Amino acid sequence: MKLKINLLLITLLASFTVFSQNTYVFLGSYNQDKTAESILVYQLDTLNGKLTKVTSARNLINPSFLTVSPNGKYVYACTESKTPNAGSVSCFEFNPKNKSLIFLNKQSSGGENPVYLSVHKSGKWLVNANYTEGSVSVHPLLEDGRIDSIAQNFQYMDGSVNKKRQTRSHVHSAVFSPQFDYLFLPDLGADKIRCYQFDETQKKPLVEAKVPFTKTDLESGPRHFTFHPNQKFGYCIEEMSGTISVYQYENGTLNKIQRVNTHPDNITEGFESSDIHISPDGKFLYAANRGKENNIAIFSIAENGTLTNIGYQSTLGKHPRIFSIDETGKFLIAINVNSGNVIVFKRNPKTGLLKKTGKKVKMKNVSCVQIKKIYQ
Repeated sequence: MKLKINLLLITLLASFTVFSQNTYVFLGSYNQDKTAESILVYQLDTLNGKLTKVTSARNLINPSFLTVSPNGKYVYACTESKTPNAGSVSCFEFNPKNKSLIFLNKQSSGGENPVYLSVHKSGKWLVNANYTEGSVSVHPLLEDGRIDSIAQNFQYMDGSVNKKRQTRSHVHSAVFSPQFDYLFLPDLGADKIRCYQFDETQKKPLVEAKVPFTKTDLESGPRHFTFHPNQKFGYCIEEMSGTISVYQYENGTLNKIQRVNTHPDNITEGFESSDIHISPDGKFLYAANRGKENNIAIFSIAENGTLTNIGYQSTLGKHPRIFSIDETGKFLIAINVNSGNVIVFKRNPKTGLLKKTGKKVKMKNVSCVQIKKIYQ
């Protein structure tokens, strides 16, 4: 009997070990030095939150945003971001067995300052948002993961009321709907969330939607967007006003049902809200605040999709531009650009609150983090 129990324990421990070996963390940076490491890959120990370096990539400038293909084989990066008269999207092949991250190719991003990438669930399309002049580009992806030349590019000229920041369009993200049949483009410069139908069977998949955009509040500056796991609600974080707008979602249409602050009531200016994500169980929403706050705002989500603030967690650094939650919902990892540190938090599934775990990782001008469980 003892032998059977011991064997069972060994089997369980082995399964936990394999699981922890399959979760990887990808970090990008604002890095003008081509000789330095610009993308770092770490292994996340899903038992204790420890990060162990696996590999890195050099010889590229400013990988400001990263995304990983559905199969985990390819890493796509916005490159040459914040570089005048430049902008590209690059592809890397990630091999966890060989601990390698190999550059495959790059293409023009179709606009200056690419800031966000999304891969279609089929793994056949890459969509890129360009901030400076306000545009979106669609690239076919080849079978070997490489990026093909642009299939579609749309540029926008309209702005909004803030004369300093909204003289023209600034598309800040490109987010697929839960069924991947629509694409949403929060436009900070125009105070709009633009929308297209996405027909993956066509050579030019972006098709005009019945409702081409949803207006947001003036001077709100919509930035990032996420959908609830139940697919009924959408949430947009608004950078300039420090707010989140909650929408009821159905077939490409957004209807606003709530708007809440991401910051405490005693903070009345200097808003720089940045990123937004929902826990996999759909019970909690997290929103990053930069500027004076440097924290993660935590909200509970009611059955009707509305939000209630339940607290704030310092990111233990300066300027948390992006954060990511692992697929199990156990960990949240935040990056702080100005202080150059990466902090792993353990998430309480019952309360939604966060607690620092493991050791922080240093990376100069760290710009982005993505977490991906990869099956080997």
